[in-house]
Amino acid sequence: MFELHLFQRAFLACIIIGFTNGYTSGFVLLNRSPLKLSALSHSLLPGIVLATMLVGLTVLSAFGGAVIMAVVIGVLSLLLARHSKLSQDTTLSILYTGAFALGIMLLNRLGKADELEHWLFGNILGLTELDLWMSFGIGLLAVVMLTLFQRPVLLTLFEPNVAQTLGVPVRWIQYGSFTLLILVLVTTLQAVGCILSIGLIVTPGATVRLFTNSPRTLFLASGILGAVGAALGLCLAYYVDLPAEAGIVLTLTIFFLFAFLFKAIMSLIRKNIVA
Repeated sequence: MFELHLFQRAFLACIIIGFTNGYTSGFVLLNRSPLKLSALSHSLLPGIVLATMLVGLTVLSAFGGAVIMAVVIGVLSLLLARHSKLSQDTTLSILYTGAFALGIMLLNRLGKADELEHWLFGNILGLTELDLWMSFGIGLLAVVMLTLFQRPVLLTLFEPNVAQTLGVPVRWIQYGSFTLLILVLVTTLQAVGCILSIGLIVTPGATVRLFTNSPRTLFLASGILGAVGAALGLCLAYYVDLPAEAGIVLTLTIFFLFAFLFKAIMSLIRKNIVA
């Protein structure tokens, strides 16, 4: 497996993307925003297709189109919620399904479904050196920023009013963390696709959350679990002859199910001992 250059690059990508998504998933869990992030991941398709129609399909054009579309959908859902009786979850659900439908129509009009297929379902074995450097750069930025500003970020999440009185720029913290999540999400698309990307950015944090209440432990352990799970998933896919993207997400899901089962069994044992 490791004699092939494309697998070496894919394995390195699994470590980088897995750790970044795992580390970020701790924040996603504490922010209680998995469904919002899932909606955004499905709304990126029209941005990628529009960028391809305007300037052609490149890594930078697809990345830029996806980021712009995510920001537009996120901001628009917030504005609609503030000026109506609807919640942001409701407006986001409407907008992301409409955006995905628009993406499918544009994709049909463009006639390049085969070229854009890896953005839908992922193609981690086809990542280029530029993809790796972008993933590393954005991953480093996300991990460093969430680590340096962990205290104000957590204070903003749990006690925004207290944070405001202490002089924490709550609105900037919210916008900044939202931007980081979008960047991490977009760098995941070409690896596992917009459909499976939500599994990579939620499952590690959910698994570790079963065993700890410490945010510091949650972030770091989720990052390690994300990297290990992604790398093992790639190896599993190679030896079982399955799509690598599905193998990565499936491995992380199995980790979660085993962790949940272990937690349930240990809780049952403790109750019996106490009884």
